[in-house]
Amino acid sequence: MVRREKSNYVIQSVSHALDVLEQFYGSADEIGVTELSKRLKLHKNNVFRLLATLEARGYIEQNRATENYRLGLKCLQLGQTYIQQMGFLLQAKSTLEELVKTARESSFVAVRKGAVIVPLDFVEARSAVRVVSFLGTTLPLHCTAPGKIYLAFDSEEGLSQSLPEKFDRYTDKTIIDRRVLLEQVKEVSEAGYALERAEFMEEVIAVAVPIHDYTRTLVGSLAITGPAHRLTNEKVQKEVIPMIVKGGNELSKRLGYHG
Repeated sequence: MVRREKSNYVIQSVSHALDVLEQFYGSADEIGVTELSKRLKLHKNNVFRLLATLEARGYIEQNRATENYRLGLKCLQLGQTYIQQMGFLLQAKSTLEELVKTARESSFVAVRKGAVIVPLDFVEARSAVRVVSFLGTTLPLHCTAPGKIYLAFDSEEGLSQSLPEKFDRYTDKTIIDRRVLLEQVKEVSEAGYALERAEFMEEVIAVAVPIHDYTRTLVGSLAITGPAHRLTNEKVQKEVIPMIVKGGNELSKRLGYHG
């Protein structure tokens, strides 16, 4: 079979739509239909149809006063997603490896996807007894350290929208009382870190902190997790919390956050 070049599959209308978006790159100025038509060497009717399509999807906005166009919110959302998936993970790798080296426990980063937490990268400790990778699984919000971070710091959704009417119980320590959980979430927002004490998995302790980027947006959560017999309350308070708070602050700074 003859393999065709990918350029042979280019859809011209899609290419023109992307050309429209790229005209706004590097400039804060709004652009009108006539100007876009001149730049792209396309008929004004074609440009108007492209703009109408992009506007309907949220990638372009029209200033009703001037009738000129600017980039829409969807472009910002895509850019933030890129930062989460690429910049966040690339920057997080060294932090994870350093935490595992110093804490001698497993470490991971996770993001929120709707009503669950999704681990994106996980570095296991070298100990024979350790918490193994969560990659490929989803974690609940109400009884995991990263989940509590999102409940405390994520401004995209209110708690009333984030929390289900009934909480699933995973261990005998899982918090299923809504009032108790809300009190704990408030404590998390004040302390700047979240604790998970065998609430999701038996004999597993976790500590998590928020990660912010240059827009001050919560882009993920950084966590250390290990067996309860090693992560005693004294060790968590004296060693693990200062360690992960420092790691979280440094990672956020590398993503451009100044807080």
